[in-house]
Amino acid sequence: MRASIRTPRTRPLLRTLDATYRARAIPPGTPRYWSWLFAAAELRAPLLGIYALGAEWQALLNPATETSVAHLKLAWWREEVRRLAAGSAVHPISGYLASLPRAASTDFAPLLTAIDAAAVQAGGVPLERGADLEQQSQAWGGPLALASLLAADVPDETALRNCTAALAAAGYLSRAIRGYREEARVGRVPFAIDELMAAGVDNDDLVADPPPPHLQSYLDGLRGRAARYFENAAQALPRAERSRQRHLPVLAALGRAHLNVGAAPEGRRRLQDMLLAWTTARRAPR
Repeated sequence: MRASIRTPRTRPLLRTLDATYRARAIPPGTPRYWSWLFAAAELRAPLLGIYALGAEWQALLNPATETSVAHLKLAWWREEVRRLAAGSAVHPISGYLASLPRAASTDFAPLLTAIDAAAVQAGGVPLERGADLEQQSQAWGGPLALASLLAADVPDETALRNCTAALAAAGYLSRAIRGYREEARVGRVPFAIDELMAAGVDNDDLVADPPPPHLQSYLDGLRGRAARYFENAAQALPRAERSRQRHLPVLAALGRAHLNVGAAPEGRRRLQDMLLAWTTARRAPR
């Protein structure tokens, strides 16, 4: 079990996040943007910081990034998280997080777990079994839960972590479905090997455009699996917490809607997302 990592008691005044990092954290029209916009007021600052970190780390998983470069930068981020815990962060995003009012009493260890998961993914080592998906993907849920803990006390942390873990698993599947072809072209396989073998999918199938019928059937099954994770996330929070944590149901609703998104014009899709996010946030307590 990883030891807790906490910041010292002293902290600087609340900072603002540089516009460049802010733009990468919550690109307008994305699920992250809508979840931040409709989040409870006290959650917007920590959510912005956590999204900013996630954007930096996800960028290192781009197939165009050399594996050695990704590992080198992730190693730097490991040290930076330790500096954050020690009160000596040097990166602007880390400094922003350290300036939040509850940072001194917050355990930042989930950030290290997420970095470790990113390193595994950057190395291109595929999952051997589909049953290992949750363990691999849930690491990304820790930082999302951390945003809520940086904002206020959470009466039921187990429910919060169940929610964010389900969102992380669903998000992993969604990204894999969208980007598997680019991953395969650089030798990465984002799916579980045992599932691919059972479905009769080989390397040539993964780079084919359009996907052959047996691969398409497998992808459709993954969409159904992701949809169930999104539904589990939406139902995981106790009713009393749904209003304060409404950014999480918003992420679940938008994620599920995007699983089967068609070729709708961008402006229309953005309007649909905004309306869905707004109605989900309003109905969260119910």
